Parts: sequence; structure tokens; C-alpha cells
Amino acid sequence: MSTDTPPPEDDPVLRETLKRCSPATYYAACKFRASGDPDALRTVVLGVVERFADRDRRACLQGDPAGVAALHLREDLGLDSLTMMEVVMIAEEVLGITISNEELTRLRTLGAVQAFIVEKVAGTPSAPARPGSATETNPWDVSAVGEQVRQIEARSAAPLAPLIDHRPNHA
Repeated sequence: MSTDTPPPEDDPVLRETLKRCSPATYYAACKFRASGDPDALRTVVLGVVERFADRDRRACLQGDPAGVAALHLREDLGLDSLTMMEVVMIAEEVLGITISNEELTRLRTLGAVQAFIVEKVAGTPSAPARPGSATETNPWDVSAVGEQVRQIEARSAAPLAPLIDHRPNHA
């Protein structure tokens, strides 16, 4: 960054959205909003993913950028489908984009997520998934997670209610 570039303007709403991310993530988000710099966008994605990565796996995010881009979200960083939904929700809120389940199921590595987000923000369409690809057996199927989320919400709505069958007994 050149010395004559002013720092990005503070955004309290953005700061709140990224409150559990590193200060560098917030700064990069402000910089991206001000300039559209794709490198800043990649830093935002890295920071949001870092926030949700397993604590014991975060150190690998500090290495060589090419090695970091090759990290697998599930295997290397410990992100499951529910966590990926959280990452997507933050990305949508911070960047003003929408990401469909179909788009999400194609993303396997951090570099793929970064490239996808850069393309999405730029309005460049991503290539569709090939029939017969790994997408068909993707464990990150967000629609399957929906039922899990509904079950969790139902349990938290009535935490003391016993889990019993309330159907009439037709003996």
C-alpha cells in the first residue's frame, strides 16, 4: 500500500459483522468496499474462514499463499456444512452477494472459495458443475443441513420438553 493512500473509512455495521475476525479482515473489507481491490477481497475470505476453522488448524492459514489456497475446507480446516453456511451468511452480508446451495457445493479448497467470491463480486459467472462430478456426493449439501437446523431450533425452542412421540396411540 502506498503512503499516499488514505485508510479506509470506518464502518460500524461492518465492524460488528466481522467482530470475531481479525482486525486485518475488517481493514481489508473496508478497503475492498472503498476500492474494489480483489486482493483485499481474498484477505476478507481468508479472515472469515480463519474465524470458523478449527483452532488447532488455523496455523496452516499463515503459510505460503499458494499452499494456503490449496487447503481443503473440510479435511484441512475442519469446516462442516453448517459452518460453511455461516461463512456464506457473513460473505453475503459483507459483500452484498447471494450464494446458492449449488454454487456452494462445488467449493472444496480455500483458493476455490476466494476465486469464486472474486468472480461473484465482479459479476463473472462461474462454470457449472459437471454431471457426475463430486458435487453429487457432496457432504455439504445445504438442503440436507436444513433439516438438522430445524431440529436444533425445535429443541432450543422447548429445551425442557421431553423428546417423546405425541401421536395418538391406536392400540
